[in-house]
Amino acid sequence: MNYRTHIVSSLSEIGQDQWDALVATQDDPNPFLSYAFLHALHESGSAAPESGWQPQYIVLFDGERLAAALPLYVKGHSYGEYVFDWAWADAYQRHGVEYYPKLLSAIPFTPVSGPRLMAVDGAARAALVDVLVATQNATEVSSTHVLFPPEDQARQLREAGFMLRSGVQFHWLNQGYASFDEFLATLEQKKRKNIRAERRKVREAGVTLRRVRGRDVTDAEWVLFNRCYRHTYQAHYSTPYLNLDFFRRIGSAMPDNILLVIASRDGRDIAASLVIHSETTLFGRYWGELEHVPCLHFEAAYYQPLEFCIEQGIRAFEGGAQGEHKMARGFLPTRTWSAHWLAHPAFADAIERFLEREKGGIDDYMDELDERNPFKR
Repeated sequence: MNYRTHIVSSLSEIGQDQWDALVATQDDPNPFLSYAFLHALHESGSAAPESGWQPQYIVLFDGERLAAALPLYVKGHSYGEYVFDWAWADAYQRHGVEYYPKLLSAIPFTPVSGPRLMAVDGAARAALVDVLVATQNATEVSSTHVLFPPEDQARQLREAGFMLRSGVQFHWLNQGYASFDEFLATLEQKKRKNIRAERRKVREAGVTLRRVRGRDVTDAEWVLFNRCYRHTYQAHYSTPYLNLDFFRRIGSAMPDNILLVIASRDGRDIAASLVIHSETTLFGRYWGELEHVPCLHFEAAYYQPLEFCIEQGIRAFEGGAQGEHKMARGFLPTRTWSAHWLAHPAFADAIERFLEREKGGIDDYMDELDERNPFKR
């Protein structure tokens, strides 16, 4: 088929109806692919050319219908990606070769797996891959990176000349638990005891928690959350990626996908966590505190959302990037994927050899983690 191909710098050039209709046709879409979430990132300046994220979405039209799309950015750095290539960039620099700009397909600041090669059918997806390959070959970029695609799309990219890289995240699965205590009963005794002790410490510190659904979040609560979020980043000597405008935008545009957990003590709010969810999956996302209370992070960012999943019948909780400590709280290792193409032949060869060695290490790591399953045998 003949498709009209466009490179767009704003989702407003496509429109919400067209974009969300395409997302809805994908296997296992998530809220981070929605027009509301991505447009909020761009319009708030959180993921915009000024912050080193220049949108260059590849879109294919069949007549007037959006048939395929790839979220794509021109990047001048590697911040906010969660698949780390800093060592690659350093190697380029030491050899006098430019690593930036590069092309990146990802949801900014969001290590959540999901469709990247979005298409209405196999023919449109194949055409989208062809356009991506032609684009990277025709532009002055060092490389292209597609982060957290599903495995079938990663393997399709490998057939197009990309190298694959795997990683590990930790996800909790709802086995139809009727209560949090029923979930705890499935864990080994030591894990169960530790979780109860952590929750008790928070209560004994005089902290209370409330869960606020997206439609009920007030502007004052968004201001509070933004303060907590920025304070925690600054405490770790980091620059926060997101801003109050972004939080307000998603609060207005996608309230049914938002849960805010707010912690209070002595009549004042001191911490908050923000999670995004669909009807089937909850995604642990952002956290911040104004006062430190031992174990409060686990309560607000793990145990309260887990209780919410059980109450709402949500079947999975994706805990975000990294974090072996999540296993002790019932999260199990899950493999993730990324795909990489490098224009420089010598560097491509060296990185391919590195990825082969790294893959063996990831396989061994997964085997080791499986032996540390926190659930009763």
